[in-house]
Amino acid sequence: MFQVFEKEQVTCVEMVVPHMGSVYAYYVDGMIVDTGTRHFENELISFYERMPIDVTALTHNHEDHTGTAAWLEQHHRSPIYVHPSGIDTCTEFAPYPEYRRKTWGLREAFHPVPYPSQLSSRHLDWEVIETPGHAVDHVSLFNKDRGLLFSGDLFVRPKTKVIMREESIPQIMDSIQKVLTYDFGPMFCGHAGYIEDGRSRLEEKLDHLQHLYGEVKHLHESGLSDRDIQKKLFPKEYPIISYSDGEWDSFHIITSIVADVNARV
Repeated sequence: MFQVFEKEQVTCVEMVVPHMGSVYAYYVDGMIVDTGTRHFENELISFYERMPIDVTALTHNHEDHTGTAAWLEQHHRSPIYVHPSGIDTCTEFAPYPEYRRKTWGLREAFHPVPYPSQLSSRHLDWEVIETPGHAVDHVSLFNKDRGLLFSGDLFVRPKTKVIMREESIPQIMDSIQKVLTYDFGPMFCGHAGYIEDGRSRLEEKLDHLQHLYGEVKHLHESGLSDRDIQKKLFPKEYPIISYSDGEWDSFHIITSIVADVNARV
């Protein structure tokens, strides 16, 4: 499914992909925020051709957010921005596992540039907030005048059940706390779409992660192994674990928290 709709003067582009659900690209004030999945390239090209595009801003390098960046590079002279730590990955062809190639498509290499110290669209200025945890190069974009936040994959859902191997729950918690220091209302998430009460939903997620961190810390200090903690807190075998051959797993939640607990001793 591919659909386009408007919220808060932001054009939202929803793409629904089997096994993974929805992923979003956005358009606001001449700026594309994330470029969706390659599997919807034809539909996205048709959308792009109707829009005046001055700049493309990427929240991170993952292929579900950069899938058509190569087409934009080839057909538009406007800059494509990403955090400096994501540039090398973007210049590689489909540098991710086979299941993700089947799910999101083969993202071609492209050549973004680092975010400037001040990002501007036609009439709006955007603060680029470093929010690592889901990815090392993850950023969120905030406009003070309209109180808008593009949160990439910082939120996704209020209760986290599985994460990718490279993710860090403590870093995600720190990033959410950083974003909550900004005065925003509506939030545009990379997978949950438009969220009118963005602040309260991020606060809800932070509360959940803080409670989860405390549970893991207590069980770890009680002598349980990481696997035993996983079995106690996450007894369900989520389909994405086997589908991704373990790249997504609740076990990674445990290990990222335990590593942080040990580092603080």
